[in-house]
Amino acid sequence: MVSKSHWPRFLVPIAQAWECILKRKDERGKVNGGADVLRKVLRAVEGVIFDLDGLVLDTETTYFMAWRQAAGLMGYQLPAAFCLSLSGLHYRDVEMRLLEFFGSAFDLQEFNRLSGECWYRIVENQGINTKKGFWTLLKFLQESDIPYGLATNSRLNNALECLDFAGLGNVFETIVARDHVEKGKPAPDIFLTAAERLSVPISRCLALEDSLIGISAASASGAFTVYVPSVLPAEPSARELCDLQCRDLGEVAALWAARDL
Repeated sequence: MVSKSHWPRFLVPIAQAWECILKRKDERGKVNGGADVLRKVLRAVEGVIFDLDGLVLDTETTYFMAWRQAAGLMGYQLPAAFCLSLSGLHYRDVEMRLLEFFGSAFDLQEFNRLSGECWYRIVENQGINTKKGFWTLLKFLQESDIPYGLATNSRLNNALECLDFAGLGNVFETIVARDHVEKGKPAPDIFLTAAERLSVPISRCLALEDSLIGISAASASGAFTVYVPSVLPAEPSARELCDLQCRDLGEVAALWAARDL
């Protein structure tokens, strides 16, 4: 391979990204064969499946703000650390965790009403941001004619609403939500259904996730899993389970663009 010192200047950051990723992978013993193996995997990918909350959109920040505001209005304190522990969960599981935390007397109906009102005020005022690197990766996929879709543990109407607030209402033609499957994440159903709708074998899909629950589902489905943690430090169990870890979606695009170098 040509020394990086002889590469055109614009390719040096890509080479550095490869070295960074491969070093992380080697430390975990996951990439036997290094760059050649990883390039072969990326060349074989025929479809991409995105998670939504925390991966494409920074929705979790708005949810956490709304939950804490609602709890405060009810006379409770909801610690930030507890909110972070709910990352990636389906709303029914979130409700169960809230009852475990506050006790069975906690009024979930009132909490849902208040948190919904708080959330709408937040997103109507500030919108929902996309995560770093999303537009870069999206452009790469579109220019490469690689099909892509969403696989989210959110209900469909909530997912569509969030996409609209973020200005992404027309970006994803394929969306699989919790409503569409019998079991949500960490079961693999959502990813398997998304691959079927993309008409791509799951073994040829790259699944992007930001949480342990999501990585568990993606890994169980048989997809090549990329972990882009939304919360640092990264979850150790997710690091061990994933096939690849990246800092952001822009790094995913850079590595993929370099697969034929």
